[in-house]
Amino acid sequence: MAAGSLLTLLDDIAALMDDVSVMTKVAAKKTTGVLGDDLALNAQQVTGVRAERELPVVWAVCKGSLRNKLILVPAALLISAFAPWLVTPLLMLGGAYLSYEGVEKLAHAWHKWRHPQAAKKDAKTAERSPEEQKAFEQKRIKGAVRTDFILSAEIIAITLGTVAEAAFMQQVVVLSIIALAMTLGVYGLVAAIVKLDDLGLYLSRRSASIAQSLGRGILTAAPWLMKFLSIAGTAAMFMVGGGILTHGIPVLHHAIQALTLAEGDIPGVGVILQPITPTLINMLVGLVLGGLILGAVSLVQRMRGAH
Repeated sequence: MAAGSLLTLLDDIAALMDDVSVMTKVAAKKTTGVLGDDLALNAQQVTGVRAERELPVVWAVCKGSLRNKLILVPAALLISAFAPWLVTPLLMLGGAYLSYEGVEKLAHAWHKWRHPQAAKKDAKTAERSPEEQKAFEQKRIKGAVRTDFILSAEIIAITLGTVAEAAFMQQVVVLSIIALAMTLGVYGLVAAIVKLDDLGLYLSRRSASIAQSLGRGILTAAPWLMKFLSIAGTAAMFMVGGGILTHGIPVLHHAIQALTLAEGDIPGVGVILQPITPTLINMLVGLVLGGLILGAVSLVQRMRGAH
C-alpha cells in the first residue's frame, strides 16, 4: 500500500515537472524580447565605471535584480489571485517611468553635446576622488536596479499570463525558474560584455599570431559594442515603455493592429512595414509621453525653486 502511494506520488511529481517544463519554455520564448532590452539597458550602466570596478558594479546590480524578483514574484501571485485588474495599471506606470527615463537620457546627451567641455570633464573618471567615484557607482547601481524592477515586472507579468490557467504550485515554480534564469542569464552576459576589452588585451599579448589578431579585433570592436548597447538601451526604454502603454490602452492597441494588418496589403513594402510599424509607434508614444513627464517634472522643480 505504501509502495503504491509512493509510486503515485512520484508519478504526480513527474507529471508536474513535465507541465512546468512545457510552460517554462513557452514563457521563456514570450519574454525573449524583453530579455534583449534588459541586456541592452544593463550593459550600458557600467559606462564611466573604472575597469577594476566593472564586475563589482554588475554584481551589485544583479543582487538588486534578485531582490526585485523576490518582491515581484509573490506580489504578482497575490495580485493575480485577489486583484488581477491592477496588473495593467501598474505596468503602465512602469512604462511611463521608463519613457521618462529614456527622455532624460536624451536630454543629458543633448546637454553634453551643447557643452562639450563639461562633458569631457565629466568623462575623466580617473580624476574622480574615491568618494566621488563611490557616489557615481551608487548612482549607477540605483538607476540600474530601478530600471530592472520595471523590466522584471513585465517579464513576470508575461510569464504569469502564460501560466494563468495552471495550478497555483505550477505558477510558483514556473515564475521562480523564469525569474532566476533571466537574472543570471542577463547579468552573466553583461559581465562577459564589459570584460571583452580585458579578453582582447589578454589575447593580443599571446605568442600565437591568430590569438593576437583576434585580440586586436576584440579591442577594436569592444568600444563600438558598448556604444551600440548604450544607444540600443535608450531605444529599448521607449520600445518597452511605449509598448506597455499602447497595450494598456485598448483603443490604441486595436488601432495599431488594424494599421499593421492594412499594411500587409500594400504591394512590395507591406512585408517590410508590418513588423516595424508597431515598434516605431511604440517608440513614438514612449518618446512623447516621456517628454511630457520630463516637462512636468522640470516645471514642478522650477516652481519649487522659485519659492
